[in-house]
Amino acid sequence: MTSPTTSDSPRILAEALAAAAERRTQEASAGPSQLQLIEEHEKRQAFRRLIDPGIVRPNSKEVAMSSLKTLSTIAENLLREPDNPKYQQFKPTNAVIKQKLVDPKGALEYAIALGFRAEVKNFQPYYVFNPRRKDDLLIGAAILKDAIELETSKHDRAVKSKQEEKAAIEAAALKVKLAFMDDRKTKRVNDEREKQLREARAARAAAGDVEDDPDMITHLRGDSLQPDSPSSDTVHILGGAPPSYHAAASDSDSD
Repeated sequence: MTSPTTSDSPRILAEALAAAAERRTQEASAGPSQLQLIEEHEKRQAFRRLIDPGIVRPNSKEVAMSSLKTLSTIAENLLREPDNPKYQQFKPTNAVIKQKLVDPKGALEYAIALGFRAEVKNFQPYYVFNPRRKDDLLIGAAILKDAIELETSKHDRAVKSKQEEKAAIEAAALKVKLAFMDDRKTKRVNDEREKQLREARAARAAAGDVEDDPDMITHLRGDSLQPDSPSSDTVHILGGAPPSYHAAASDSDSD
């Protein structure tokens, strides 16, 4: 077997490189391997634990949400403009960064998991992004987005529930108030009718008519009672005496 000559070496090297490139292309087109999927799942779980319990539990809701939004802004800016030096680093001594990332528990640890590492430049502390950690940045940014959307949805549901509860309480109170006002109005009407009835009784008693007049009571109480129509040959004179038949006979005899 003859060994390859010096003139064959470039050809063999080119063939090896072409074969390696083809394998990489096939692997990329085939999608992530099972091992890569497992590693990505573990990273997602690690990022979720950094949020809860890492950030959410030891801080108030307002502080935790503020930290999550700040971390999300840093990650999204870097993904959108990876070559912008302004987004590749941040100073922990900056007032806003200190308030939202350094002071809250767990927030700075999440930034480190995204790919930022501590460095000193011109005697100033910085956290600088490592470009090799872009995959971690992608996963961490996606987990942040999901967490913020979930917390926002919870907050909106809680606010809506409180508003509905308040509206129900106000509606019940209004109903009671209207019923009370209706009862007072009915009572005033009844009291006025009773007052008129007492005044009528007192007036009739002063006139010498002791017995109550049913028709008057019915009228004052608002009942619709129709009295019987009097016959054509009967004349009722209120408070007067019937005509004297003897006087009529006397007039006849005198004629």
